[in-house]
Amino acid sequence: MTEYRMYLESGPRQRKTQVHVLDLLGCIAQGATTGVALEATPHTIRTYLRFIHSHGEHVDPEGVFSTTIVEHIMQGYWLGNGDPTPGFSFDFQPLEIDDLELYITHLTWIQNSTIELIEGLSSELLVIETRGNSRSIYHILEHVAGAHKEYLRMLVGRVDAVSEALHAIQPDPEALPEALGTLWQISRLRLQALSEAERQQSVPHGQVTWTARRCLRRMLEHSWEHLLEIAERVKGL
Repeated sequence: MTEYRMYLESGPRQRKTQVHVLDLLGCIAQGATTGVALEATPHTIRTYLRFIHSHGEHVDPEGVFSTTIVEHIMQGYWLGNGDPTPGFSFDFQPLEIDDLELYITHLTWIQNSTIELIEGLSSELLVIETRGNSRSIYHILEHVAGAHKEYLRMLVGRVDAVSEALHAIQPDPEALPEALGTLWQISRLRLQALSEAERQQSVPHGQVTWTARRCLRRMLEHSWEHLLEIAERVKGL
């Protein structure tokens, strides 16, 4: 039976919590409390397994599995939102080339699925806001693209072509699918070209230390989180 290790982050009172299933990098569950987040995790794991299975990965989404908590961070700032200041022990392991290729493959599937969801949507549908002043699909993806650029910058510094591609997203909502595809392709090529030194280095930025694993973790988790959000938004249009 497969066992999935869970890495948790929450405030000291175990309120807002995010569960990271790092054996399925990108898979996360959230909840208003630790208990709620843990209860949601098995469903989240199956959702992620179904996604990668649909793209040809040899996993069994309906198989029996168990979970175990291996780490729970309750110190730092911005806890429960995906990137606790200390990071997880996982984040500081050297990134081997096989893992890099797997993570880029999963990231590509998520990004391509995001583009497929929005292709054909009119400017009106991309910029419409829902009840409660929820941000539009366009603004969600503007946020995803901006964060993606920052994660890459934390590891390798500024990549001019990525910044230029990000600027192309901003003026015209209908150009969004093509502009996102360009941005993500440029980023993908830079990630594929990471040197051995870049895959092993630790880069401090303020109180946070970045590594290749941490960068890829956040790219995958953030992209997956908002793919699910956009899928629900598109379903309701």
